[in-house]
Amino acid sequence: MSYLVIVESPSKARTIGRYLGSNYTIEASMGHLRDLPKSQLGVDVQNNFEPKYISIRGKGALISKLKKDAKKADKVFLATDPDREGEAISWHLAQLLGLDENEPIRVTFNEITKAAVRNGIKNPRVIDKKLVDAQQARRVLDRIVGYKISPVLWRTVKKGLSAGRVQSVATRLVVDREEEINNFEPKEYWNIDADLLSPRHKKTFNAKYYAPDGEKKQETVRDKARADEILNALSGADYVVKSIKRGEKPKKPYAPFITSTLQQEASYKLGFQPRKTMSVAQELYEGVTVPGHGSVGLITYMRTDSLRISDEAREAAKKLIISRYGEQYYPSQPRIYKAKSGAQDAHEAIRPTYVDLTPEELKNSLTKDHYKLYKLIWERFVASQMANAVYSVTNADIEANGYIFKASGSSILFPGYTAVYVDTMDTDAQAAAKGKRHKTLPEINEGDVLKCETLHSEQLFTQPPPRYNEATLIKTLEENGIGRPSTYAPTVTTILARGYVVRDKKMLVPTQLGELTTKIMKENFDDIVDVSFTANMESKLDEVEEGARSWTSVLSEFYGGFDESLKEAEKKLGDLSLKIPDEVSDVTCELCGRKMVYKMGSHGRFLACPGFPQCRNTKSIVEKIGVKCPVCGGDIIKRRSKTNKIFYACENQDCNFMQWDEPTGEACPKCGGMILKKTRWGKKLYCMNEDCDYERSPDGASKSNRSGTGRK
Repeated sequence: MSYLVIVESPSKARTIGRYLGSNYTIEASMGHLRDLPKSQLGVDVQNNFEPKYISIRGKGALISKLKKDAKKADKVFLATDPDREGEAISWHLAQLLGLDENEPIRVTFNEITKAAVRNGIKNPRVIDKKLVDAQQARRVLDRIVGYKISPVLWRTVKKGLSAGRVQSVATRLVVDREEEINNFEPKEYWNIDADLLSPRHKKTFNAKYYAPDGEKKQETVRDKARADEILNALSGADYVVKSIKRGEKPKKPYAPFITSTLQQEASYKLGFQPRKTMSVAQELYEGVTVPGHGSVGLITYMRTDSLRISDEAREAAKKLIISRYGEQYYPSQPRIYKAKSGAQDAHEAIRPTYVDLTPEELKNSLTKDHYKLYKLIWERFVASQMANAVYSVTNADIEANGYIFKASGSSILFPGYTAVYVDTMDTDAQAAAKGKRHKTLPEINEGDVLKCETLHSEQLFTQPPPRYNEATLIKTLEENGIGRPSTYAPTVTTILARGYVVRDKKMLVPTQLGELTTKIMKENFDDIVDVSFTANMESKLDEVEEGARSWTSVLSEFYGGFDESLKEAEKKLGDLSLKIPDEVSDVTCELCGRKMVYKMGSHGRFLACPGFPQCRNTKSIVEKIGVKCPVCGGDIIKRRSKTNKIFYACENQDCNFMQWDEPTGEACPKCGGMILKKTRWGKKLYCMNEDCDYERSPDGASKSNRSGTGRK
């Protein structure tokens, strides 16, 4: 028999092709083949929200080929990604190819390994219509919100704006945080601390003022008068150790990654934006070429909020930990993590598919980004299965003239999981990893009299909440139940691309456009930008997936109130036109001397002279890529041509360095030239030196397309 297996991407097709026989043909759908039309709403709201699907422009030839291949095959398997989106793509494929969706034609695997792929092929199932309905409900809901509200924004603010069910809430979070910062009123407080000397050990340590003796709650010293009162009372005082508590504090490892925590930690540790994290993770999941192993899927599916780990993976981690670190590094009971309420348990947590393939072993086979992310995932997973770290902790209460000071110290007794991985938020482990054994107190005992060497007081003020960065915004979206693993990165990317939010030193700042559109949304479509309402809608979509309710009932409940809000907004706003004041930059127009302002065009933000039409000077906003120019050492910046094509050039105008493909900063192993990354018309990494033939694919396989033989 002949079989046709359809997946979503060519790299996934290559990896799967290694595990199946010659009677299997593997083809890629290249994502969705059908969708709602862009030129119209495409949803019949009067007829039970019937969607109108059409073939996506440019996919006609591919659809024809898949139809021919399907006719030739004795059996067709649909092996798209194992989530709502993947299920919907399979359903659309079944519709296009004339397949019976009630037949077992759907194949899924959480990891792309030989065993998982062959097991999936042996155990096909019917298309899960509940998953399809959940995706369809989300797609139609988002289309209605976007296509109904966006025209209101066009008339009121400017053309080209868009509203979105999740993106509008994300924008509101950033806008509300900025408003909170602007309205913040700092409050004065004072810190008082003492440097104390233990005469017996001749060692000085620091103790902080806590409260008057007998008070259980820490005192906040609000002003200088109170600080001076305490300082005067302590003049010439004896500092006596009132109590000492010594003990050990065990600390558990963090759970393995889920989508949101991977995006957050990759942002903190690797400087990856969420979109980049998901792109690199997708490539690791679908398969990269490893010498001696061929194309291998290195991690499990990366869109998940489950913390479940398979018994086989847990056992493999146990063997590795014991053999590599010793019995004492494995806990007495295997680690089992419980996911938060409402998490989907269709997939495992994100982990390496083969834990014995260590980052060190794979380093020379992977690109720089693949290696960094794989190492992060591998270390987090292994650490999650290891024994606790154990710290020695000492706490002392010290009395002086009726006032209590507190001092604490700790040191690491047993590194446990920190021997492998330290989470960004793990302050104890961070200090230990940097070689700091924390503050250690000298061997003091109750009744010891200490000498005060210095008594400090410092005026401080409370600080406003910090702005969001991409990692903390995603964390907030997840904590509030807004969106799902597949939507976090696209949501952040969208609000940046639309110009509602900009990055400023890695922090997210709302633009005047973002503030104005959020104001309009809050005043007219409060439900759409309400955090609780949006989270509740996500729960209803989950109920559709679980089969607890129909997708059309969810839309019916939503649409009645939404339609009323829409009519009210159109009546209230009428022909109102709101002008967005220009945001002034610190860039001076070299033609007329005015300060240039930020403008939003069809291709994003740019700088323009406010003297238009007398002065028509415009500039692109400089975006450095973190790579130095190989010619003069200046910063390489990303620019756009007049046809909106991205290219890379040196910031120094006297330098002639320019490349259409992205410079990586990596040196060629053959000649030392810079490696460039081509992402269109066949992804590859190659040397910019025309006389050098070095070239490799992003998955690490070396080759040559010029002369000679490429070598890695």
